[in-house]
Amino acid sequence: MTSSPFTPQSALERLMLPLDVPTVEEARALVKATEGVVGVYKIGMELQFAGGLELARQLAAEGHKIFLDVKLHDIDNTIYSAVKNVARMGVRFMTLHAYPKTMRAAVKALQEEGVTDLCLLGVTVLTSMDDQDLHDAGYRGRVAELVSVRAADARRAGMGGIVCSPQEAASMRPVLGDSLVMVTPGIRPAGSDAGDQKRIMTPGDAIRAGSDYLVIGRPISRAADPRAAASAVLEEIEEALAEA
Repeated sequence: MTSSPFTPQSALERLMLPLDVPTVEEARALVKATEGVVGVYKIGMELQFAGGLELARQLAAEGHKIFLDVKLHDIDNTIYSAVKNVARMGVRFMTLHAYPKTMRAAVKALQEEGVTDLCLLGVTVLTSMDDQDLHDAGYRGRVAELVSVRAADARRAGMGGIVCSPQEAASMRPVLGDSLVMVTPGIRPAGSDAGDQKRIMTPGDAIRAGSDYLVIGRPISRAADPRAAASAVLEEIEEALAEA
């Protein structure tokens, strides 16, 4: 169990739903359909380029917890300035790639702003990638090894947590200690299509492996009844937590 100010206190808080839709109107409709059964709404690149940044501000102002999935990676000064601006938006989570200099610049920006309620998440290795994808990109070694290195870098930099696949969650806790949270995409309820995800796990198994937050998109957003789908996931999370 983590002892971070960002540690979720309930099953509801653990469920993150990506608003991966083309328009703000569709995103608003998805929020309305799932309000009360989703703890955090994630706004990624697709929606960011269609009014999603302003929507993030609005939803945060309305009391929703917002995960701004920007995956920043740039020169130190650009990261530093960008994070200062994000810190003023009122969002709860934001991502950047887990490169040491990038993370240090982001942490410095939050410290100088005096912001303590924004969780910086270091993206280790995308859950759509496997060992062969890493090799094709010029990396040596295996996914699990690179995730471990980047998790250790995130801890040293003073980040709030990391993003990794649920398959790495169990082995990451000793690396992270008890003060960083783990956010895990690649969650697929039993019987769901894996889509473009390669390192996946069911919600219950991910919780048992040590995941703090579960990112579940298409199995909820594309369900005939998104509210019912989210509620079913919450029940599975609660059952796994009860076993702990």
